[in-house]
Amino acid sequence: MDFLAENGFTVFGQHVAWTEFIGQVAAIAVVFLAAKRTLWVWPVQILATAMLFIVYTQADLGGMRDRQVAIFLISAYGWWMWSRHRKSVFGVPVRRARPKEWWGLGAAMVLGTAGFAGYLFWAGTSWAPIPDAWIFVGSIVAFAAQGRGLVEFWFVWLAVDAVGVPLQLASGLYFSALVYTIFAVLVVRGYLTWVKAARQLVADESVDASKPGT
Repeated sequence: MDFLAENGFTVFGQHVAWTEFIGQVAAIAVVFLAAKRTLWVWPVQILATAMLFIVYTQADLGGMRDRQVAIFLISAYGWWMWSRHRKSVFGVPVRRARPKEWWGLGAAMVLGTAGFAGYLFWAGTSWAPIPDAWIFVGSIVAFAAQGRGLVEFWFVWLAVDAVGVPLQLASGLYFSALVYTIFAVLVVRGYLTWVKAARQLVADESVDASKPGT
């Protein structure tokens, strides 16, 4: 790990450590894997968290650092959850969030950010506690919604990316900022894929319900 953190390459005059490169490339792969709803999304995400934990520890971003620990735990849960559905496509059925779930996601984002930002300010582990907290909480909410198969988890990722790009730039993590920009494009693509899957599920359920004896 020390070798990966202390060595890397230079692009346009900016140093990129191997931990940052591997972690962010793995994170990009996660978006593609999530869109396909393959079981591999979770172990690749765990690899990303291990690399990025080191990156954000060195960048003095406590929220982004702690975010990796939370995502690791959620990824372990998601891996276990999806492994229980042994079908051609892994994962829980994709569906739209109910109104109560929408309110729950919004409340978790706002209240969670306020609470965690207060903690970061008190602990002095982040130079940008509010955006740092927003990304931390948003990531947890997004992964939790993904684990439940909610289409709206893609919207949460867009909210995370909108704050993540300027925060990465301000931290001097230019490669990570580029990756977050790519994320935004991939998130839109993933959202459209999940919407299609959700519509297909509704159509299949309607057909099954119309069959005699069901």
